[in-house]
Amino acid sequence: MKRIFIVRHAKSVPYGYDDDFNRDLRERGKKDARLVSKELLKKGIMADAMISSPAVRAIKTARIFAENMGFKKKNIQEMEEIYEGLTTSEFLDIIKKLPDRLRTVFFFGHNPEFHYFTSYLLKSYNNEMPTCATIGIDFSVNKWQEVEARSGAQAIRIIPKMLK
Repeated sequence: MKRIFIVRHAKSVPYGYDDDFNRDLRERGKKDARLVSKELLKKGIMADAMISSPAVRAIKTARIFAENMGFKKKNIQEMEEIYEGLTTSEFLDIIKKLPDRLRTVFFFGHNPEFHYFTSYLLKSYNNEMPTCATIGIDFSVNKWQEVEARSGAQAIRIIPKMLK
């Protein structure tokens, strides 16, 4: 089995759209990221890899998750394409190229793309994807190359509101 987590960045400042890349997390966003990542740890979920958009709000969310889940922050891979925009099939291609030694991979990024990716990978997904939404998707495969669209099963869905 292979599992990915799609994590929308935590709540960011509502201003700075003229410099969108550098928008920071709000205090609430930092708290939400800590809350969700600690809940994952309580459930015994660990990351073999973390891949993030390099935008400030996404990479800071990833770093909070890493810190709380015992993953080395320096090992978070930044992927420009996540910020710049990927099609659903391009995102699937990234998944298919993951090393098979990895079992659980976290992706950190942005809507609307992350909502599209989740809908594309799951057999069915009809939920919203608010900030810091974290969706775990299981694939009954042994190799990442075998992952196909709409073949995933939702393993877990955590949004900060559920934990407050």
